[in-house]
Amino acid sequence: MALGDDIRSDLDKLVGTPWSVRNGTVVPDTDGVKLYSNDAVKLDAVYLYADLLGSTKLARDYTWQTAGKVIRASLHTASKIIKAFEGEIRSYDGDRVMGIFIGGSKNSNAAKAALRINYALKDIVQPALYANLPTLQSGGYQPRMCAGIASGEAVIARAGVRGRSDLVSIGRAPNVAAKLSDIREAGTYRTYITADVYKRLDEQAKLSKGVNMWEARSAKVGGEQMTIYRSNYWWSC
Repeated sequence: MALGDDIRSDLDKLVGTPWSVRNGTVVPDTDGVKLYSNDAVKLDAVYLYADLLGSTKLARDYTWQTAGKVIRASLHTASKIIKAFEGEIRSYDGDRVMGIFIGGSKNSNAAKAALRINYALKDIVQPALYANLPTLQSGGYQPRMCAGIASGEAVIARAGVRGRSDLVSIGRAPNVAAKLSDIREAGTYRTYITADVYKRLDEQAKLSKGVNMWEARSAKVGGEQMTIYRSNYWWSC
């Protein structure tokens, strides 16, 4: 079969077959979602994206060996923290990691994870990198990650081809969380959440010694004007 005919045959299945959607009680892995039957799992979830800052500087000013160690150290640290707060890792995209949280404490767990990622990059990852890769410090590079968090209904499906497929999350929550992680502001703001997430935070995730850790502001996110909350707080691990 010619390549074009093979693609057309696959598209007939992918586009022409109705979705088979089921409600999920756990975050599925790749084996839990079928590829060609338009299988999909619906979740009420909170999505956290943590995106490494300064990737252009890393690629431009340092060797690939140094850049690679920065990226691996940052993603490893963020992933450990996400897992510690009951999040499930389902995607890595270059220098960004995506965590999915479900359950009754999903909003607070995601926020607590993000604040700890902010701490860990500065106070754990940076000293370790500077001790082993002194050119990072002399070159002025500081490892930091920006975290975006959004909640809502999302559908998880598989995309790709047999043997080379991965899970994709479809819905407003993952899209908005990814856009929030792309925010770049002057200063030390590193965590951005939607108003829906903020409303569902427990007191521990909202207040530090009685002071609100979150500041409301209006921002255009993915072309939509919305109220979001930002924080420059960190939470030690």
